[in-house]
Amino acid sequence: MTEPYPQTGASNQWGPGQPPSAPTQPPGIPPHPQSGPGYGYPAQPAGGPGYGYPAPVPQGYGFPQQQAAPGAPAAPGPMGGATLLAIGDIAVTGDQIITPAGQLPLRGAVWNATDMSHTEERIPPHAIVLAVVFFLFCLLGLFFLLMKEKRTTGYIQVTVTSAGRHHSTMLPAHGPGTFPAIMAQINYARSLSSM
Repeated sequence: MTEPYPQTGASNQWGPGQPPSAPTQPPGIPPHPQSGPGYGYPAQPAGGPGYGYPAPVPQGYGFPQQQAAPGAPAAPGPMGGATLLAIGDIAVTGDQIITPAGQLPLRGAVWNATDMSHTEERIPPHAIVLAVVFFLFCLLGLFFLLMKEKRTTGYIQVTVTSAGRHHSTMLPAHGPGTFPAIMAQINYARSLSSM
């Protein structure tokens, strides 16, 4: 025994560089049909979409579908194109409003914004420490108490209503100028909706 694992014949060779061979089927068990490119892949229907490909959205999913009157022309398809405006998760394109819940027509949309933020002004802790330290040396340390810091917390709620559907989003307020900036975007969206 000069080899640790003696093998007889070339058919028992395996390892890198060797083509995979079909496993032998034990007696009494019917053979398994090969249904994919290899083991580990789910069976795919011929001509169907690949594994993990998103299926088409079923009819009636999401908001209630609007039925066109008999004999009326079909609603125009999405115009596409570049995004003119984005407010949170609401995007405005040429003739539609795109939200995570679906598309809304741009014409006649009603836009609202509610400021639910507040700004507080306080003396920072380091100013109090400096005032105490310098008060002991000279009375000029009291000027450190004039330091103020403003902190804005809260959200701004933006809502859009169009064709009987409604979508709302919350945007964080980073400073006192956040609400006027969002109102400027809302006014631009209102002007697009009135065209």
